[in-house]
Amino acid sequence: MLLDDIRSQVTVAMKAHDAVTVDTLRFLLAAVRNVAIAKYGAEGEAKITDADVLDVIKKQVKTHTESVDAFTKANRAELAKNEQAQLAILEQYVPKQLSDDELIKLLSPVAESGGDFGPLMGRAMAAVKGQADGGRVSAVLKQLLSSK
Repeated sequence: MLLDDIRSQVTVAMKAHDAVTVDTLRFLLAAVRNVAIAKYGAEGEAKITDADVLDVIKKQVKTHTESVDAFTKANRAELAKNEQAQLAILEQYVPKQLSDDELIKLLSPVAESGGDFGPLMGRAMAAVKGQADGGRVSAVLKQLLSSK
């Protein structure tokens, strides 16, 4: 289970005196615990699935990515570097993201089927299966629809 892998990585990082990894993964475990309690109540961590954990990780990745951008724009290099280090740790747990070419190839049949954007976006996200950010999927889908 993904949650067990993360817990074991905390132990490994503690033994290696890797403070950034320990802090990042402990924060992630706290976020997972909060989601587990919110979603499953008292049985929380016993019922949490890998999909739930992956959703939390993806949200953390998105937050750190936005932070890196914000700190870079504000000329706060040290803070951006710290966020980038944490982001690299979290990205190890996220499935490989599709390239733009792979995304276009995957979404072309969805765009060709036509219809309203909302239902198309739903089908597109189902086709992508978490291998691309919703923003990227939306942008590529809009591009494909406009070129029809």
